[in-house]
Amino acid sequence: MKDIKIGRHTIGSEHAPFIIAELSGNHSQNFELAKSMVDAAAQAGADAIKLQTYTADSMTLNVNTSDFIIQEEDSLWHGEALHGLYAKAATPYEWHKLLFEYANSLGMLAFSSPFDEDAVDFLETLHVPCYKIASFELTDLPLINKAASTGKPMIMSTGMATLSEIEEAVNTAKAAGCEEIVLLKCTSTYPASPENTNLATIPHLQRAFSTQVGLSDHTRGIGVSVAAVAMGASVIEKHFVLDRNAGGVDAEFSLEPHELALLIEETQRARKSIGNVCYGGTVAEEKSKHYRRSIFVSSDIKQGETLGKDNLKIVRPATGLKPKHWGSVQQKHAKQDIPAGTPLSWELFE
Repeated sequence: MKDIKIGRHTIGSEHAPFIIAELSGNHSQNFELAKSMVDAAAQAGADAIKLQTYTADSMTLNVNTSDFIIQEEDSLWHGEALHGLYAKAATPYEWHKLLFEYANSLGMLAFSSPFDEDAVDFLETLHVPCYKIASFELTDLPLINKAASTGKPMIMSTGMATLSEIEEAVNTAKAAGCEEIVLLKCTSTYPASPENTNLATIPHLQRAFSTQVGLSDHTRGIGVSVAAVAMGASVIEKHFVLDRNAGGVDAEFSLEPHELALLIEETQRARKSIGNVCYGGTVAEEKSKHYRRSIFVSSDIKQGETLGKDNLKIVRPATGLKPKHWGSVQQKHAKQDIPAGTPLSWELFE
């Protein structure tokens, strides 16, 4: 699987996971809060921050019929009108340049998810390093074509998509000139449960499309993301908030700064732990082999005396005969006097 370059970062199995802090609408349309979130993400060690580029009108219609009201009773946004929710969660276009530049000054990449073709044109004026396609937009092939035609890398969440729908999205991107694609496993519920995450899809997704893969994680906590890295994810996207208790449209399933820092630390450990198929111990374990068990003389033995469980014992360290020879040395006769504490060897008995 070839590595992908996004800005100064290389995404691939031999590199630390690429961690994206998704600001979403957790800034509550307070610019200073948004800037503080960027600052906190940098301090936690995130590689990138991501915005969402849309207006309420580019997302939906300002209509209050049942089609445009969130009906699901288990939704965080039950009863809200789509237009009103998106108006509340949108990141103002005039913030983008300021937040991108601030993130860059702190050493992070900054990019966004465009939700319509005009948003791509706008983001192009800001020279974003890549594009992210949200899971709900994966079937919007004209949008994918537009973003891919810029020639920049694309990160696409697969969410509810069937294998054939993912294939259509990938083929559309490639046909438009994009070869650097990352596919993110994603469960499009908010929050998502670990039981519905199905991380086993990650290696299958990688084999099916020969792309880098990752996880857009809507579960609470960091455990699922850490497990995803162990399954082969090279990108992790997590929603981010300064303080869950202070609210924010996605606060319920977002990470606070100390959790984001822990996510970065633990995903790096997870990646390093994968290694290769290894049996027989590593070089680092070589010294530990000394403390395996072996056969020792446990009490003084006179020349000609019979060896057995009364004067032999299997103990640590491993300088005597291996325990598998225990049956073979029983009832043998000592060739010489053997003091207690002597590691048993073939030369000591007949």
